[in-house]
Amino acid sequence: MKVSSLARGLLSAIKLNARCSTRSHFTYYPTKLAEGTHDVQKMNMFQAINNAMDLALEQDSSALLFGEDVGFGGVFRCSMNLRDKYGKDRVFNTPLCEQGIAGFAIGVANTGTTAIAEIQFADYIFPSFDQIVNEAAKYRYRSGGLFDCGSLTFRVPCGAVGHGALYHSQSPEAYFAHTPGLRVVIPRGPIKAKGLLLACIKDPNPCIMFEPKTLYRAAVEDVPVESYADDLGKCDILREGKDITLIGWGTQIHVLLEVADLAKKELDIDCEVIDLVSVLPWDTQTICNSANKTGRVLIAHEAPFTQGFGSELAAYIQEKCFLRLEAPIKRVTGWDTPFPHVFEPFYLPDKHRCLAALKEIINY
Repeated sequence: MKVSSLARGLLSAIKLNARCSTRSHFTYYPTKLAEGTHDVQKMNMFQAINNAMDLALEQDSSALLFGEDVGFGGVFRCSMNLRDKYGKDRVFNTPLCEQGIAGFAIGVANTGTTAIAEIQFADYIFPSFDQIVNEAAKYRYRSGGLFDCGSLTFRVPCGAVGHGALYHSQSPEAYFAHTPGLRVVIPRGPIKAKGLLLACIKDPNPCIMFEPKTLYRAAVEDVPVESYADDLGKCDILREGKDITLIGWGTQIHVLLEVADLAKKELDIDCEVIDLVSVLPWDTQTICNSANKTGRVLIAHEAPFTQGFGSELAAYIQEKCFLRLEAPIKRVTGWDTPFPHVFEPFYLPDKHRCLAALKEIINY
């Protein structure tokens, strides 16, 4: 009986999400381009990132791409074939030394070179933390505007992947959000990843793009083949609603889109879903407009609860929108533990935990 019920449930889920693709703890919701968009190509997220770097290297003869195994295509294949196309002087491997990668990136960017540096896993960005937050972020300020390393972008695979455990699963965006001088962004899929990466490469400030690695292959969209850049510092309203605002970024936004579907189907609750996209700076105006409209807010992210970036969002919304709130702001996050291996499904803020929190807010 239990097996039969499970089978029926899975069949129902497949039918409900036929337009999406399901992977581990989330169902992927592809971004749709505006009607009439021409010249598109189906790409997964690592292919879209590869395409963005290809365009950057083609359009800017000073651009360099480097990192651990980057010359071979990278462990996630994001730099496939680029060394063959642009040569080993522009696309190359580095030693296994994140502090050295960051230091070299800052140095070449300071000379006017466009530097695209890959830190192979977000979990190993911490040896380069001092270089990024004390040097890259402050270079323009400490020199009184004489020098800068604005033409610097760090690409950083991050987040849960199903089997990464404590050293290959972390989401450290909040550490860097406390650093004036940086830009920090996180894409939700191929279209966004390409536009954000090209925007970061062209931005006059050092940028970090955290890339949810579980989306590299799970996320597939029709991506414009031309070069385009998204606006940095802006969030995206993916679904408009009137009853509650759901805020997330990266992979988590797909969890919240499914939660919005479930809330509408089971509770007749109309959710507004917002992809924060940019963690630093973040779009305070759009977020507060939504909170004032719905009066209820749920924030979800994979990083631990204490001092996760959801804390900043909740504090700001409470300060600016307090008189319009109908319930306390609620956060659904990873737990305050190291990221587990076999217990990963219990660690992640999945649709069940988010839907339970949504019910608490609505019934407050």
